[in-house]
Amino acid sequence: MVKKIDHIGIAVKNLEETLNFYENILGLKSEGTEVVEEQKVKVAFLPIGDTEVELLESTEEDGPIAKYIAKNGEGVQHIAYRVDDIEKAIAEMKEKGIRMIDEKPRYGAGGARIAFCHPKSTFGVLIELCERD
Repeated sequence: MVKKIDHIGIAVKNLEETLNFYENILGLKSEGTEVVEEQKVKVAFLPIGDTEVELLESTEEDGPIAKYIAKNGEGVQHIAYRVDDIEKAIAEMKEKGIRMIDEKPRYGAGGARIAFCHPKSTFGVLIELCERD
């Protein structure tokens, strides 16, 4: 079902400051930023090899990323795995007893179709299933 690691999501308080570190210290280059209103985030993707780092800054005080940072601090928030067929992947996960946060796919940054698995079913890791064209 899983093809590769699509990206690693990192929750940050300040996207511009964090981008400065990733671009000027690590030498990665952002593909620009995007606001995903539904998820209350501003994101930047930084390609590295055949995967990406996704930096996520909350656009709302009650957004999921703001809540994550308040509870856990900044850092790795999720790992996204690429799948060919998101609906089939969700069905397979549910069939295998995995609790899903998203029963149906939703749209994420870059036009991806995504669904999250609940960390209580995945040994504490927030897993995103990600389908891209």
